[in-house]
Amino acid sequence: MPVSTKKTPEKKTSATASKKPAAKPAEKKVTVSKTGKPLTKTQIVGQLAEMNGLTRKQVMAFLDAFADLAYREARKNQKFTLPGLGILKLNKRKARVGRNPATGESIKIPAKTVVKVTVSKACKEAILGAPKK
Repeated sequence: MPVSTKKTPEKKTSATASKKPAAKPAEKKVTVSKTGKPLTKTQIVGQLAEMNGLTRKQVMAFLDAFADLAYREARKNQKFTLPGLGILKLNKRKARVGRNPATGESIKIPAKTVVKVTVSKACKEAILGAPKK
């Protein structure tokens, strides 16, 4: 029959347990990708969860709901504003004549609707810095 090797927890004495200041919560550090590659969705979710004190599951649900809202509204209203980032806009392109680069043959490109992203001024300034005058 195996013998239990569990240790009993030691009791703290009143001298060691008292008069210690309460520990301050550590400031959250945001890590930046050091590889020079764009962040993956998992890395984005992890950083947002850490920054806002939420669970990864909550942040993932929010991101998915936000993306679905953006898709629906852009389709319905032809435009969706991403606060602080820019605008998703549907743009109609006319039919045109193009060339096949391999053969040089002329081809007809049909009219189509595309999604265009216009970056906001605040986003440009935050990334590139203030414009030079």
